[in-house]
Amino acid sequence: MVEGKMEEELPLHALFEQARQIHSNASESSVDQDNVKKGIELLRRCDGMVSKLGLFSSNETKDDVSTSNIKYLLVPFYLAELTEKVSQDDRIPVIKASQDHLKEFMSICEALELVPEDELEAIRQGASDTFATRRAKKIARFKRQKAAEAKLQEIKERKERRGRSLRAAALSTPVDVGDEDALEDDGEEEREAWLSTISLALCKAFDLLEMLKKEEEMLLAVKERQSKDGEEEFAREVLDERTKKVETWHRSAAARAPLSKPVEPITCATFAQDVIEGRASVSQAGDHKHHHQPLIFGPASLINRPITSERERIAAQVFQPGYRLPTMSIEEAGLREMEIMNKWQERNAELMKEATSSWHRDGPRTAEEEEDFEEAKARAWDDWKDDNPRGAGNKKLTPCG
Repeated sequence: MVEGKMEEELPLHALFEQARQIHSNASESSVDQDNVKKGIELLRRCDGMVSKLGLFSSNETKDDVSTSNIKYLLVPFYLAELTEKVSQDDRIPVIKASQDHLKEFMSICEALELVPEDELEAIRQGASDTFATRRAKKIARFKRQKAAEAKLQEIKERKERRGRSLRAAALSTPVDVGDEDALEDDGEEEREAWLSTISLALCKAFDLLEMLKKEEEMLLAVKERQSKDGEEEFAREVLDERTKKVETWHRSAAARAPLSKPVEPITCATFAQDVIEGRASVSQAGDHKHHHQPLIFGPASLINRPITSERERIAAQVFQPGYRLPTMSIEEAGLREMEIMNKWQERNAELMKEATSSWHRDGPRTAEEEEDFEEAKARAWDDWKDDNPRGAGNKKLTPCG
């Protein structure tokens, strides 16, 4: 309580320094929500005091603002950055509050002629700018940011050198004639440093505002999608429940697999469709017969009985297609081809077995058996030549061929 009361009695510059230190710590390290909220509270009090004192006016320019007051232009910017770091479930109000503070900071800087002309031109163009203009704007903003950072580093190094010189001079002479000039230089450097800090803050503010606008669009789209998909939550829960049931079934099936007999594969597409639609079960695959009647068109389909007379036969030919109808289904043709292939493989296996066994059984021939074999072969060839004289198959050689 005593600490809070003392903070309430602090002057504007002390409150600003405390808030600026919290902002610096929040930018350089991990964000502590308690410190962020404390910094926001201090900056709001600073903003209220600046408004009550009327330090800035729309009729003034940056040259009319005193050096001791120009730093308070950064209060809305610091407030925007700390507000953006607030963590809560509903992110959209935080984004809107941060955007309001950034726009307030930009409007004050624009009134004091601190905003660059190209940024003002981009603001006036709005959404009509092209990709090339956006790219050029980002490049120019990046260059201004680097120039401001280099200027701040140069001023910091200059102050350090002057501090070392003043300390060395104080050791030699207690009173230095140039103290008044040094103090004047410090005032000019302080103003230059705050103007560079404001220029750097403007670059960061424009980038942060664009990022917050994109984030707001994304969050609004997600929120709209969630409101539309509210009815899908129940469906998602049902889907999760079904997924759990399927996983449980697969686990139990995997546990029973080593003890169960593998199911015969289904080779009939029609029977498979019946199983899928619930008209048959997998256990009936062995009893299923692949007999399918071909499609019947015309009066025969209406008669739906065997044709017994010539009249019915002629009537059944009416409105028939102009192509031959299939006599079997694709499943029956595939099964027949498989049966033919199995028989052919069995026949080849038997022939190979007979040839191998006969060769081992007969063994090599003797000389007499070889002579008898050659003689029988020659006699067979002579008999064939007697039965088929030379030129008997050429019809062109005969007169009436």
